[in-house]
Amino acid sequence: MAVPRAKTSKARTRRRQRINMRLDAPFTVECSSCGNKVLLHRVCPKCGFYRGKQIIEPKG
Repeated sequence: MAVPRAKTSKARTRRRQRINMRLDAPFTVECSSCGNKVLLHRVCPKCGFYRGKQIIEPKG
């Protein structure tokens, strides 16, 4: 079995971990009624519409 010649440094280990732990930006779509950016399958917080129907009353 292969044995490493030297200890892997903290910087090298953390660099490798950081690449895999990176977060992706959430996928957003435009609201069909107001054009606001909204997460998929969520009610628009600006206008309260979801799939062309008024679900909630918007705040303010």
